[in-house]
Amino acid sequence: MPDYTIKNRDIVIVGLQPWDVDLGSNCKNLAIEFSKSNRVLYVNSPLDRKTYWTKSNDPKVKKRINVIRGREKGLRKVDTNIWELYPDSMIESINWIKIPWVFDWLNKRNNLIISNSIRKAVQELNFEQIVLFNDNDIFRSFYLKDFLNPSCSVYYSRDFLLGVDYWAKHGKRIEPKLIAKSDLCVANSVFLARYCQQFNGNSFYVGQGCDFSIFNPKSAQVIPAELRSLAGQIVGYVGALQSIRIDISIIEHLATCRPDWTIVLVGPEDETFKQSMLHSYKNILFTGPKPMELLPSYINAFAVCLNPQLVNQVTQGNYPRKIDEYLAMGKPVVATRTEAMQIFSNYTYLAENAIEYVELIDKALNDDSEELQISRRQFALTHTWENSANEIYNAINKTTAK
Repeated sequence: MPDYTIKNRDIVIVGLQPWDVDLGSNCKNLAIEFSKSNRVLYVNSPLDRKTYWTKSNDPKVKKRINVIRGREKGLRKVDTNIWELYPDSMIESINWIKIPWVFDWLNKRNNLIISNSIRKAVQELNFEQIVLFNDNDIFRSFYLKDFLNPSCSVYYSRDFLLGVDYWAKHGKRIEPKLIAKSDLCVANSVFLARYCQQFNGNSFYVGQGCDFSIFNPKSAQVIPAELRSLAGQIVGYVGALQSIRIDISIIEHLATCRPDWTIVLVGPEDETFKQSMLHSYKNILFTGPKPMELLPSYINAFAVCLNPQLVNQVTQGNYPRKIDEYLAMGKPVVATRTEAMQIFSNYTYLAENAIEYVELIDKALNDDSEELQISRRQFALTHTWENSANEIYNAINKTTAK
């Protein structure tokens, strides 16, 4: 791949996930990659009034309160060429408002508050001719291009948020406008790139990166204690157990049809999962969430890895990063067939329904070999943040050269 690296630019990143998020974050990974050749200001999500009233004892909220009250500095260097910014003013919680023009007026005010904090940090850091990179933040960053006047504005689509009620309420009206007024859009799936293309001709598929530093089968040989006594083949899932994304009926079908398998589910559960009948099955084990560094050992203990997604607006175009993690461990994978999964079709088994899941897990168990394990890992390792960032640079260069 040619090197399109943009160098010695000043990049301001805004988005949904703050630097102090506990989960893996596309935006943080890209910020680190951008910082190898540019200066980066990473803007944390501002404190909104509802969060202030409901979660004031949370250490992360306390940090934001201290910055707003002038007790702590909001701008700090976190790594070479990367600074994080805690905005120094509170914004209003407005998504409950039903009247579009009232929401828009208050949203513009929120954006102005955020932009004022960013502008002060930009001046302190002597940033010039900034590139504004918006990680899927439909509301809080809608007017930032107008207020900050960047040399280039990029909208990064990595999730179809409009499939979620909270975002759909005003997002169906607002996101197309945000995409249209951005200089370019980049997306981590072909589905999302095509969606953005409807509103902005400068829309590009840039792939997805993954941090494989801990996902190495050679360094994850120790089987977790809670799995050592399990009987039969272990098939497993690692990730958030959210009923909007994961098909409970598929898991139930597997447990019913194949009592000789043990199904291990690693990750936090939403309320629907907590109350589901899955907890009554003797051959289903819920481990709860585990630290990131332990996940490779769980994956390595699985004979087959699963991603039993529902097919809906949320999942259809969603890039499932866990697939790369599974494949990097050399594991056979059975997943629901979605548009985003097509790029994995030569290295995974794609099922259309619960019956096919059983058939394909059997096939995956029978087919598995050292040669396949090596090819899976080699394929996964092509999905690096360096390659994804390079595609973003190429998209910026193509757009700004017009």
